[in-house]
Amino acid sequence: MQLALLGGGRMGESLLGGLLDAGWEADSLAVAEIDPERRRALEQRFPGVRVAPSPAWAVAEADVVVVAVKPGDVTAALEQCLTSLKTDALVLSIAAGVTLATLEEAVPDRPVVRAMPNTAALVRKGAAAISAGREATDAHLDEAERILGAVGVVVRVPESLLDAVTGLSGSGPAYVFLVAEAMVEAGVLVGLDRETPLSGTRSHLEGRGSTARRRTILRRPAETPVGDPSRAKRGESGGSAGSAEQVRRPLAVVPRPRGRVRWLVLSVHKRRLDHARQHGHRQRTLRFSSG
Repeated sequence: MQLALLGGGRMGESLLGGLLDAGWEADSLAVAEIDPERRRALEQRFPGVRVAPSPAWAVAEADVVVVAVKPGDVTAALEQCLTSLKTDALVLSIAAGVTLATLEEAVPDRPVVRAMPNTAALVRKGAAAISAGREATDAHLDEAERILGAVGVVVRVPESLLDAVTGLSGSGPAYVFLVAEAMVEAGVLVGLDRETPLSGTRSHLEGRGSTARRRTILRRPAETPVGDPSRAKRGESGGSAGSAEQVRRPLAVVPRPRGRVRWLVLSVHKRRLDHARQHGHRQRTLRFSSG
């Protein structure tokens, strides 16, 4: 099977590396990249992979075309390669926000799969969701999973839920980093040198990521009255297990944690959100209880 990648940026480069590590042969891969310096860098890192200056050259023999250009360039890139594209070639787009309808209009009568990966794919820990177009079959979805699985996990969802995936896995890493930065700043505020809370926070993230994979129930603060699923099941804290209003709420009520550093973490996070609101950014706010 021959695969062509349109766009050799960070995500495209990561995918190339993942595919090669997964056992793909270099001569079965091609990448189209318009920037000369970027082409030279790709040629040096991936010997044997064909690096072309135009989409049309890259896709001529491709069974799968992965679209990894900027969202605003997707239609133009596909139009350039349309005459060279096989009639049964799978078009797999990882461009954020570009709908199946737009993709199918650009490459009519071809199987199309739309994907939403996240930046963790850069370190082979990505989470991607995929949705099938009208012409795509389960076999095409299987192929898309195999390709994106080289840089992380893959799930299938209807296109109507891809925006939800964008908010969760696409934007989720940014929220994790926001909390991590708040933890580091809280440590500095209580007198630690910056490197100490920085190394500790890194360790927390790595450790909790491993722990989360082994736990069958994760804490879900936004879904229970006090952030504890077990208490919600028992109907404690004035709620009942069957009360939708008590069990699922749109905003998290964060109980005041014991300990100065933990409270400072939440305080720093709250100040960041207040600053964002004052400057016109739309943010979901956290409400702090005094419990």
